[in-house]
Amino acid sequence: MSVRRKLYEHNGLYFITFTCARWLPLFKITNGYNIVYKWFNYLKSNGHYVIAYCIMPNHVHCLLAFKDSTKTINTIIGNGKRFMAYDIVKKLKKENNIHLLNKLSSFVNNIDKKRNKIHEVFEPSFDCKECRSEKFVWQKINYIHNNPVVEKSNLVSNAEEYIHSSAKQYLVGTTDGYEVLHYKDLEFIDLCK
Repeated sequence: MSVRRKLYEHNGLYFITFTCARWLPLFKITNGYNIVYKWFNYLKSNGHYVIAYCIMPNHVHCLLAFKDSTKTINTIIGNGKRFMAYDIVKKLKKENNIHLLNKLSSFVNNIDKKRNKIHEVFEPSFDCKECRSEKFVWQKINYIHNNPVVEKSNLVSNAEEYIHSSAKQYLVGTTDGYEVLHYKDLEFIDLCK
């Protein structure tokens, strides 16, 4: 579901996807993959868990377990996107990429311009699906990990080769990238506390 409505949930396991504005490969252009890892660290520091992820050049898929929080999931994702956007814009300014900064400015709608928004870095909504069954969780983990392999992306031949993904940790048992909490270890954690 594309989320433009308020999510009132404060905990649970969710498949989340958010996309760069107009599908521009902003993570690749800015080499900004570390910006997402920084957000993952922030989530972890607030008691949440990264279960699986794949950072594509122009979008992010992740499976996140939210521990009971005073903030809604909507707020957590919205704030994350906002701070990642600041970092991407900062990198573009440092690289003096005026063309792309102007393009991102042209994406801002009139209502947001009145609120002094300067750049539209991400699509305004995000996809969020609650994971209620083990079958659905594994379906999403496989989808996340196979994203760089599919013909449309064709970034690598095997999922475990893509460095900005948790696939290697799940398939081989080691990681060269960001370490996640394996889904099976989540069964020992009460997300309602």
